[in-house]
Amino acid sequence: MIFNSIEFFVFLFLVYVLYWGILKKKHTAQNILLLVASYIFYGWWDWRFLSLILLSTMVDYFVGMQIDKQSSHFKRKQWLWVSVLFNVGLLGFFKYYNFFVESWIEMFEVMGYSIKSTWTLKVILPVGISFYTFQTMSYSFDIYYKKLKPTKDFLSFAAFVSFFPQLVAGPIERASNLLSQITNKRTFSYNQSVSGLKLILWGLFKKIVIADALAPIVDDVFANYSTYPASSLILGVVLFSFQVYGDFSGYSDIAIGTAKLFGIELMSNFKFPNFSRNVAEYWQRWHVSLSTWFRHYIYIPLGGSRVSKLKSVRNIIIIFLVSGFWHGANWTFIFWGAFHAVAFIPVFLLGRNTIYKNTVVGEHSIFPSFLEIGQVLLTFAIVTFSRIFFRSESITDAFGFIRRIFENFSYSEYLHPMGYRMIDYYVLIVLFVIYEYIIRKDERSPFKFKSKYIRFLAYAVVIFFMLLFYDSGFDRSFIYFQF
Repeated sequence: MIFNSIEFFVFLFLVYVLYWGILKKKHTAQNILLLVASYIFYGWWDWRFLSLILLSTMVDYFVGMQIDKQSSHFKRKQWLWVSVLFNVGLLGFFKYYNFFVESWIEMFEVMGYSIKSTWTLKVILPVGISFYTFQTMSYSFDIYYKKLKPTKDFLSFAAFVSFFPQLVAGPIERASNLLSQITNKRTFSYNQSVSGLKLILWGLFKKIVIADALAPIVDDVFANYSTYPASSLILGVVLFSFQVYGDFSGYSDIAIGTAKLFGIELMSNFKFPNFSRNVAEYWQRWHVSLSTWFRHYIYIPLGGSRVSKLKSVRNIIIIFLVSGFWHGANWTFIFWGAFHAVAFIPVFLLGRNTIYKNTVVGEHSIFPSFLEIGQVLLTFAIVTFSRIFFRSESITDAFGFIRRIFENFSYSEYLHPMGYRMIDYYVLIVLFVIYEYIIRKDERSPFKFKSKYIRFLAYAVVIFFMLLFYDSGFDRSFIYFQF
């Protein structure tokens, strides 16, 4: 079941009515409903993998109890390692087993030895496994670092692990935020529900009108890069930047909005990253829940930036390589992570990695300065170039794509023989960027206008474009489902 489907909205309506209509004053019953609904939501894809979520839930619930009971630091760490090894083991087997086997075989082939690939398995990657394993591990980490007391309420913990709005592609929530809301009684708020519906509408717009509309063009360019001139390739990767942003941030908006309907607030996952003024700011605004997870549970325990510059650089490299590897079992993602490490390190060494942390472009004026425009364009160009690795099927394709740009740097007005009228897409993206700039100060309020007439006009325009661009025959799954 995916967010942009009729089945999901029928499902959401029924759960919402039961949740607030029948079970409004029954907190435990509401949590049971959330758990059952979450398992139905996930089982709609493949019910067999519900056992993995249940097993991960049981292990970390038990481990959390054991960590808290121990007075010995050594024993506490032993139990923490049970959680880490179990969750990383699940992730490693389902996501990386074949990658390691095939890489091992390729290494021997380079050395002149031929090995038949008899060790690979037909392993299906469970949807969302990278997200919920990190979420349950964060619970064990927080108890170990004494930032959280374990809950004795297994039902609430199970609902925390499997909460359906963010189960498949985040945000990756910490128990201190999400579990605490599930264990406490929730009250209906009309304003919160309306705010949730607005975010759902905006998320659907970004998915249907931006991501899905650009997907066929991007797919065509990357599948046939050897036949296109440089102008087409540059256009293709730029459009992919908007596609992946619309797709993933659209999912996050729908997830956050859906959670609001049930009286639960999730963390912001995207804070207009396309307006970042350097790579460090970009990572403070893109996939925030994953960035903060790596910061809290890997970067800081390694010493963070409190150690020497050399060790801090080492920690940055580790974080970005792990981030790349988290995204997928392919050398393209590792190169993508390494590229971002190389781009981030100069910003860190110059001490400019936190200067834009609490500000936005055009903070005190209607229009950005020429300096800010230049910074934003440079950062967007760096990030967009890195996405050649992110989108390519293999390292060979990625370098072939880059080589084609520099070896065949020519322009052709006939960019796409598939017959796309590119001027329509140029106008669409420009309007989208302008609108996001207008609302850039509050990512949770995409329709926050004082005039109700302007608000309703914005709703009408968004719905019109969704109806115009909706294609029932298109594969509408989200990009980050594969991670």
